[in-house]
Amino acid sequence: MAVRAEPVGLSGDDANAVDRLRAASESILEECSKVIVGQKDVLELLLIALLSQGHALLVGVPGLAKTLMIRTLADSMNLSFNRIQFTPDLMPSDITGTEMLQEDRATGSRAFRFLQGPIFANVVLADEINRTPPKTQSALLEAMQEKQVTVAGQRHHLPEPFFVLATQNPIEQEGTYPLPEAQQDRFMFTINVGYPSEEDEYRIIEATTSAATMQPKRVIGADELLEMQQLVRRVPVAGFVIRYALKLARLTRPGAQDGEAPDPNVPDFIQKYVTWGAGPRAGQNLILAAKARALLRGRTYVATEDVKAVALPVMRHRVVTNYNADADRITPDEIIRRLLALVPARSSE
Repeated sequence: MAVRAEPVGLSGDDANAVDRLRAASESILEECSKVIVGQKDVLELLLIALLSQGHALLVGVPGLAKTLMIRTLADSMNLSFNRIQFTPDLMPSDITGTEMLQEDRATGSRAFRFLQGPIFANVVLADEINRTPPKTQSALLEAMQEKQVTVAGQRHHLPEPFFVLATQNPIEQEGTYPLPEAQQDRFMFTINVGYPSEEDEYRIIEATTSAATMQPKRVIGADELLEMQQLVRRVPVAGFVIRYALKLARLTRPGAQDGEAPDPNVPDFIQKYVTWGAGPRAGQNLILAAKARALLRGRTYVATEDVKAVALPVMRHRVVTNYNADADRITPDEIIRRLLALVPARSSE
């Protein structure tokens, strides 16, 4: 029998913690802005993912500083960082590590010893993740969900906190392997990284062609980040906000699959353009990300506007469109925007 956990909520002693979280977050974003020109929205979404214990996938053309953003964010938090360049010949053991037979020179005895792979870090950058076959991509599944890896029947726990921040190039299809839906679902966010404005691009060229180099100061450490993550979990959420997030996720499901009758409330454009909708992780991630966003703005409660603000990065990779959408040039983002305009911000519990 399942036991329903009652929400803990924030206590009076947490007021100072909320202020510290907001101050630290502002300092982190300020330090990152010394290295990264523009992209403030992207950096905030990455910070929300870290505070929510989620993983993020950055999608953008080359040269938009996706890798540098992730490295800079890790440096500003004094977190261990490893970069894995995904290539077609990369093997799962190149990521997780492997067991090696080693000899004890003193006794002459031999034993297998596990040598950790690059996945053993606080922040792991999976660079160009779609350039490796699904067999190797799947090596991340256990790590992302369970925060552990299993090698030769032995479980090895990953360091806390642990994040996978991956990059993907959307314009090159030659020699790439689309991410399976099961792996995409383990990412809290898919973040689209766009071109900089003209003024920002001018500043980028000016800064990167000079002799001066900028390094971010370390604002917080791993222990402080873990405390912030626990604080995010304790933020209370009103029932109508949960219902709002739940409705957004459920209305993306066209139904009529595996003998299931379609939901009569599902809009016609969902029935026409969507093959598969968002699963339960969508609602979970909408609420967690909304909690972190509320704290970044100094609020100890979650509003429906917080859910709206994170709906696109949370749901765009969880809505699978069909041939009708391709023919009419309807993207998952367009479908989510229509849904946001359709669903009232406040509904009954």
